[in-house]
Amino acid sequence: MEAVLPSLAWPAGEIDRVPYRVYTDADLYKRELERIFYAGHWNYVGLACEVPNPGDYRTTWIGERSVIMVRDSDGGINVVENHCAHRGVRFCRTDHGNVKDFVCPYHQWNYDLKGNLMGVPFRRGVKAMRDGKPVIQGGMPADFKTAEHGLTQLRVEVLHGLVFASFDHGVPPLVDTIGPKVMPWIERIFKGRELMLLGYSRQRIPGNWKLMQENIKDPYHPGLLHTWFVTFGLWRADQRSQMVLDEHGRHAVMISRRNEGGKADVTQGVTSFKETLKLNDERLLDVVPEPWWDGPTVTMITLFPSLIIQQQVNSLSTRHILPRGPGQFDFVWTHFGFTDDTPEMTRRRLRQANLFGPAGFVSADDGEVVEMSQQGFMQDPAGRTISALGGRDVGDTDHMVTETLIRGMTAYWRRVMEV
Repeated sequence: MEAVLPSLAWPAGEIDRVPYRVYTDADLYKRELERIFYAGHWNYVGLACEVPNPGDYRTTWIGERSVIMVRDSDGGINVVENHCAHRGVRFCRTDHGNVKDFVCPYHQWNYDLKGNLMGVPFRRGVKAMRDGKPVIQGGMPADFKTAEHGLTQLRVEVLHGLVFASFDHGVPPLVDTIGPKVMPWIERIFKGRELMLLGYSRQRIPGNWKLMQENIKDPYHPGLLHTWFVTFGLWRADQRSQMVLDEHGRHAVMISRRNEGGKADVTQGVTSFKETLKLNDERLLDVVPEPWWDGPTVTMITLFPSLIIQQQVNSLSTRHILPRGPGQFDFVWTHFGFTDDTPEMTRRRLRQANLFGPAGFVSADDGEVVEMSQQGFMQDPAGRTISALGGRDVGDTDHMVTETLIRGMTAYWRRVMEV
């Protein structure tokens, strides 16, 4: 049964003002899990290169349901829910490994790598002697069928090394869901390239999960909040840029081109700009253009609801949003390169990754302001955000002085949630 929603006093069609309770209300959050994470949408679960060999697996989450991404013996990738069909035990307790099959420790039910039930101890009972005669004690009923008691198997699609899954087997194909406007930006990074895993970082952020999607759809703040961006020219309002939305407003791409930074009109009065800031190790910004860039040095792709794909100069990563209630989420960074990278390029990618992650020179700011936002929402339940920069409509732009991408997501969220 779906949650009974609160009255939000939110005029129909309004998308530039959002009640704070959208980010704090437990009943709204429960409906988000059912309508967004468990139905109607694809959720990112990982990179195919994280499970390169048969039997390799990684555990992750869709909403608040634990799932396992596993490479099958035929080379395909499956995603199954991490709880036994018998007594509901969450049987896989490690975040990665290699197995021949999955075995629940409680009663030893075992499943193949597709999630099919293969073995049930004492299914046909136990032989014993009673009154001098052999008998069969116990066992499953005669109509028990293993085919009806496997793990929950999710629908899976792999796109250029990105693995997506859905509990909803009726969800439209992934390519159609992403759409023709956003897909070229994904293919620009991934198509025709073999990915190489470089490492992970993770953090728990005390804020609503939507705030991080909105943060990466927000070109307004980077040239104001982030000292590194505004000072060294990684992302500033005076750069060539464009904002692209899919037809539903849920997915988006922020695109920009690095400049030389330094003092300019856009830095006047900006407290985060530090004109005298210098690098002790200039290798942090040892940027080498790559052939596939074709102009942009930064693309930030947000795929609703759970994935951010980042290309920030030579640094590449996915960022995975994992809700942990209405007021917190886990944020997992997976850093990657390509198998044909030179050793020098791999070191460069890893070095530039220090700009991001929980303690990154840039991204630490985002985690902190998300927490500060949540604190403000909690103290004033009647308050509302404002996202009116650049107008109140939704559409692509050729500049970053806008909050159009946030408005697009708000409009889509209202339709799906029927709020």
